[in-house]
Amino acid sequence: MAEGVVGMLILKLGSALAIEAIKVGTGKLCRQAKASSVVRLFGQIRDIKEELESMQSFLQEAERFKDTDNTTASFINKIRGLAFEIEDVVDEFTYKLEDKHGGFSVKIKRRFKRIRTWRRLSLKLRDIKLKLENVDRRKARYDMRGIAIEARNSDAHCRSTDQTSYFPIEENLVGIDESKNLLINWLTSDFQQENVISTVWGMGGVGKTTLVAHVYNTLKIDFDCAAWITVSKSYQVQDLLKQIIRELQKSDLKGELRVDIVDMEKRSLVEIIRDFLRGKKYLLVLDDVWGIDIWFKIRDAFPTNSTSRFVITSRIHDVALLATGNCMVELKPLEAHHSWELFCKEAFWKNENRICPEELQFLAQRFVDKCNGLPIAIACIGRLLSCKSQTHSEWEKLYKELEVQLTNNAILDVNIVLMVSLGDLPYILKNCFLHCIVFPEDYLIKRKRLIRHWVTAGFIRETEHKTMEEVAEGYLYELVNRSLLQVVERNESGRVRSCRMHDIIRLLALAKSNEERFCRVHDGSVSSSAENTRRLSIQSANIEQLTLSSEVQLRSIYVFDNGLTIDSLKSFLKSFKLLSTLDLQGSKIRRLPNEIFNMFNLRFLGLRDTEVEDIPKTVGRLQKLEVLDAYNAKLLSLPESVATLRKLRYLYVATDPKTNIKGVVAWTGIQVPNGIRHLTDLQALQLVEASSETLCHLGALTELRTLSITKVQREQCADLCNAIMNMTHLVSLAIMAINEKETLELEELCLPPTLSKLEIGGQLDRKRMPQIVSSFSGHENITLLALAFSKLDEDSFSCLLVLHGLRALWLDKAYEGKSLHFNAMAFPKLRLLSISDAPQLNDVVVEESALQSLVHLSLTDCPELKALPDGIEHLRTLEKLYLRGVSKDLTKKLQNKEKTNECNDYLKKINHVRRVTVYP
Repeated sequence: MAEGVVGMLILKLGSALAIEAIKVGTGKLCRQAKASSVVRLFGQIRDIKEELESMQSFLQEAERFKDTDNTTASFINKIRGLAFEIEDVVDEFTYKLEDKHGGFSVKIKRRFKRIRTWRRLSLKLRDIKLKLENVDRRKARYDMRGIAIEARNSDAHCRSTDQTSYFPIEENLVGIDESKNLLINWLTSDFQQENVISTVWGMGGVGKTTLVAHVYNTLKIDFDCAAWITVSKSYQVQDLLKQIIRELQKSDLKGELRVDIVDMEKRSLVEIIRDFLRGKKYLLVLDDVWGIDIWFKIRDAFPTNSTSRFVITSRIHDVALLATGNCMVELKPLEAHHSWELFCKEAFWKNENRICPEELQFLAQRFVDKCNGLPIAIACIGRLLSCKSQTHSEWEKLYKELEVQLTNNAILDVNIVLMVSLGDLPYILKNCFLHCIVFPEDYLIKRKRLIRHWVTAGFIRETEHKTMEEVAEGYLYELVNRSLLQVVERNESGRVRSCRMHDIIRLLALAKSNEERFCRVHDGSVSSSAENTRRLSIQSANIEQLTLSSEVQLRSIYVFDNGLTIDSLKSFLKSFKLLSTLDLQGSKIRRLPNEIFNMFNLRFLGLRDTEVEDIPKTVGRLQKLEVLDAYNAKLLSLPESVATLRKLRYLYVATDPKTNIKGVVAWTGIQVPNGIRHLTDLQALQLVEASSETLCHLGALTELRTLSITKVQREQCADLCNAIMNMTHLVSLAIMAINEKETLELEELCLPPTLSKLEIGGQLDRKRMPQIVSSFSGHENITLLALAFSKLDEDSFSCLLVLHGLRALWLDKAYEGKSLHFNAMAFPKLRLLSISDAPQLNDVVVEESALQSLVHLSLTDCPELKALPDGIEHLRTLEKLYLRGVSKDLTKKLQNKEKTNECNDYLKKINHVRRVTVYP
């Protein structure tokens, strides 16, 4: 990962040199140079940047085999350490170069002080450069040809081990029946369809090769010929074609393939394969494919007038999309009962009944839980335990060793399998992946929070057509597609809402992080050290146990223990003036230590879900701050100095009173400073209180993607609509009236085409509903609409039916009609429909072909609703039905306590719904 550190540093050095270009252009650099060594410092930065750029390609190759070469490992560690030193100098230099705070006398004093600072930093950079030059003299280590050969050999060894690490006998196969039957069916049925591609994908070690090998060995006798090809990441097309021919030769009983292929070119190899397979029924497996390009490079070798069946396994979702039709299987970790079954078969294979002794069951379950359903991990640990004495003391000793040594030999095969996935990542993706270990085990990682971390850590760079947030979201999907992160929840639009890192993958990432000094995790289990690391994840309030070197320059601190006190935090933060991220989310601290406001490099200040009641005016010192996240803190106001934070991209200050709230949640916002118009880089502003001054300033925030505003009055609506018209990138908009009786006049609202999420809380004029809806009815991008207090009736609701792109619709205390009718083809993409607090609603009708994508239907606090929606049996995609507070008659029928025919008829209507929840 040294190439990741160096890569990020090169980008930072480039940014520093951009400052030089600006200052040269404005003439400011020459004036500063008269009294300082600024020009010399910029020159040294340029020299170091060029040296690191020449070294970067070497590091990318060297990283792949440093584990087998101590000399190279030592070299990489030195480069990483020097990169950290350079980063410290550059951060201090760029901050002080741009610092403009204070009056005239302060600036004069600072100018003289800076002379000494420039000299000190210049001397330090000169020393670092000498060290780099000494490294450069050892050119023997820069032998790229030798490294490339060694790396390929290492890669081939890893892949060979990957394929042989776990091939169980048939009786040990568990949890694959459904996937096996699907695969067999695709490969053997409908031979009139000449070409079928089936794909199996999932994370490393989840059993893809095991499943396909079992099916392949079962079916290959039914084909004229069959071939199994293990694909190398660094494959050559000609070598791959030769491998296919050699495999086909094994089933060439007539000797048609007895040819010398050693020196053949691609064209000749393609012709040989095509001629041999023409008219035959054949099966070909391509195992562990890493990119879709491989298929398009070899597909011409397979004749179209033959019955061909292809199976492709991959860790990459994009590769799985090569499947014909729906012939795609995603293998997931085993269910709990299958995990236990596999463990017993491996750990107790010597026992005739393969049953775990009662005295070992508790420990055995702990071993199984550690594996989190990953077959290769279960098998590896089971096999290890099978060679140990079956006593509680012996097993307990081994379990403790596993906890301390996260990646010891007991799960060596697992590491080899998963290391291939990690080694394949570009360095920026490696940084993003390793960053995920700052979150505790089994932690639900929210997409937005993770992206903000990545952006402020400097991992993301804006491209010509994408914002940093869009680039970061692409990286997240890449990690998901590579099966390195598991999606836990998606929103109505299909975007990832939260994800999790598999325990076994996290163990690997932790070990890699410790080795690379990327991050240290302090969980309080033992006295730990944060020596030579840039990031610290605090998962225990006992930070007194942490030992810190005076040379440590932490850049990021993440706190995940709500027992942390202000006093312990205050003393801990004194040494970290270069800190760029401080995330205290969930901590129960009430005030912020003054030390935070001396951190001139701070980019992320996370106060979400804390007890912090006040942010002092000294926050204005944090001129690099990009994220101020005080969502659901206890803030009552913001200081005027927040308006001076020109680099701020996210400002979250909403308070969400979730506890003991029934019905619509009343949002609580904050009055923002008048100078808010100066924060032109803001991407998100949530939640502000409306005022005449604020509404005048909002129009200047043209880069906003998210805006939430509350306490809006009728007479302010025109100004609000005018401000929103300037926000051409807006994606999410929430407007809440000052109270539920206030009517919002939004007919002049002109929504940008980028908008996908709209929430309105307040009365809407029924007569003007067509005019209001027409302002956004043409936007297919609107996927979520939430209305509260709107006083809709049958006629005004029908205006919403033109929103064909909706995927989620919430009506909270918004509907006053007696009947709700969904005509044919209404809301074709809607997946979630929630209606609550509709006191007069007594009839819901769903015509056939309406709501054809609905997955979740919720009806709450509708006391007059005496029957299920008419036509609910047509909703074949419906998975969840939630009813609460409907009529007693309907509740009784659905709970079927009397077992009457009428009740049974009701239940038949919803037989297809997987989960029905009914509360009085």
